Amino acid sequence: MKLNLFGASGIKRRWMLNNVLVFAVIVAIAVVTFSFTIAGYYYDNMQRGLETRAKIAANFFAAYTTRSSAEYYDRIYKYTNEFDSASTIELQFINTSGNVVTSSYGSAAGAHPGTDEIDKVLTTGVVQPFRGRDPNTHERIMTVSSPMKYTDGRVIGVMRYVTSLRVVDREIALSVAAAFLIGAAIVGIVIITNMFFIRSVVEPVNEITHMARRIADGSYGIQISKKYRDEIGEMVDAINEMSVKISQTEKTQSEFISSVSHELRTPLTAITGWGETLLYSDNLDAETRSGIGIMLREARRLTKMVEELLDFTRIQDGRFTLNVRKIDVEAELEDSIYSYRELLHQEKIELEYLPPDGEMPMINGDPDRLRQVFLNILDNAAKYGREGGRIVVEIGSDDKWVLIKIRDFGPGVPEEELENVKKKFYKGKTKERGSGIGLAVVDEIVKYHNGTLTLENAEGGGLLVTVRLPIE
Repeated sequence: MKLNLFGASGIKRRWMLNNVLVFAVIVAIAVVTFSFTIAGYYYDNMQRGLETRAKIAANFFAAYTTRSSAEYYDRIYKYTNEFDSASTIELQFINTSGNVVTSSYGSAAGAHPGTDEIDKVLTTGVVQPFRGRDPNTHERIMTVSSPMKYTDGRVIGVMRYVTSLRVVDREIALSVAAAFLIGAAIVGIVIITNMFFIRSVVEPVNEITHMARRIADGSYGIQISKKYRDEIGEMVDAINEMSVKISQTEKTQSEFISSVSHELRTPLTAITGWGETLLYSDNLDAETRSGIGIMLREARRLTKMVEELLDFTRIQDGRFTLNVRKIDVEAELEDSIYSYRELLHQEKIELEYLPPDGEMPMINGDPDRLRQVFLNILDNAAKYGREGGRIVVEIGSDDKWVLIKIRDFGPGVPEEELENVKKKFYKGKTKERGSGIGLAVVDEIVKYHNGTLTLENAEGGGLLVTVRLPIE
């Protein structure tokens, strides 16, 4: 299971952005808030402890040891030497000039600590804290400075507690790291549980989408397996019902087309037969002969359309078969060109044939169906590329394929219609008459031969149709 948040797409991406990402931001804010809170808690407790200690000591000195300057200095030296917390806290006594008089760490007398809270204490007579870096050692420290006063209230000096923040900062860092790990674990658990949930939604949706595409591509009647009893299950029921109804409609349509086509064949055969008989009669004037010729052309066009409809219904019903054998595809193409060349000449369309450079390989195929393919493509080229006045047919081969290319010099096909022209009953914006299934039948016949049919607009204008048939 992939947990790629930003590489996801669709429902998964939207769910992650709208839910998990928001939750992750909330957790991050909570962790940051906790970090500031825990840091404030440690620093405030330490500061309050130092302030309490400083006030008690200052009050003691004010009550008992500030009767004279000599007594004050004697007392602070003794207090410094006996200071019992020297392992963690430095005790300093500072004079009114801001210089160290004595220190439990043995700091040089006369040195100035360099922090500004001492001057504030001497000026205001109020306890002042400091947190930051020591100007001399650059170590992070916390200090609390308390004024030392005579009994009359005059400030005689400053008592200063100094402690390193290294241990406290490490504890804060560990607490913050633990908070971030817990937050990350929570977000990870949420992502994993959400991924399982999204997977339970996306996978059936993908399966339904795949089956819906198959239905859209013509696999009418197929059913999607119903695995859920929720809204997804209801959607599956609706699509299955739609598939059945479309299948029934398609079957009815195919049966109707097949029935009508069969019914039309008999009268069309009679019309064509009698038309050809009348056309060879010596008792017809020119106008009647011309009218019968028009009647025959239209009857042949209608017959061709009926044959296409019958082939189409056979393909739809799975009754379409091929009579496959080894054939000379070059000869079949040349026969088709010979059969169609006169009709093209009547339409004043020049047909240019480019034979292969060498001998063409034999292939497996149904000669009648392949001639149907070639004639249908030539008919389309003549119909839709008439204004170009020219058709070029070329045949060749490579190691795997025989390639037949038929190009007209008409207006071509709009790019947005190219992918649809092989679909059944699609006619696009053309005003030419036709059933819209000729190329659909051709495409199916080529597929039955394990080949491909591609259509593309040729450079310089016109439509290029390429038929690829496998040699093996």
